Amino acid sequence: MNLRAMTAADYPEVGRIYKQGIETQNATFRTEVPSFDYWDANHHRHSRLVAEEDGKVLGWVAISPFSSIPAYQGVAEVSLYIDEGARGKGIGTALMQAVIEASEAAGIWTLHSQIFPENTASLKLHQRFGFREVGRRERIGQLAGVWRDTILLERRSQI
Repeated sequence: MNLRAMTAADYPEVGRIYKQGIETQNATFRTEVPSFDYWDANHHRHSRLVAEEDGKVLGWVAISPFSSIPAYQGVAEVSLYIDEGARGKGIGTALMQAVIEASEAAGIWTLHSQIFPENTASLKLHQRFGFREVGRRERIGQLAGVWRDTILLERRSQI
């Protein structure tokens, strides 16, 4: 497995994996994959990575700004998705480690994630990397007509 910077040419595979996450209804409130232009405009360029093997993208991670307010310039939200056929092979671990390093090198001091309580694999991955629960958002949004909660996790860097 190789980790490398994500390029625009990767987006069809990134979108395919993103769609798998959307279809679980336990990874995101999104119901369809956004266009590359929209996605590109809403994610930091310095911390976008893919994991690939034999030229096939197996997973991806990226961070997006938390807010446009200058005081929060060092706070970002993590998005991490693994191909359904490649889960349980350490790809999420490798991508999380790499995005933490890339984000810290870029001056990000806090990473956060909002995770559905049912997504236990994601919760465990984040907790292994020092993310701690800072809150639960009850009935924060509806997905397929059902009110859902999210758990808010954050990790402060040492920079």
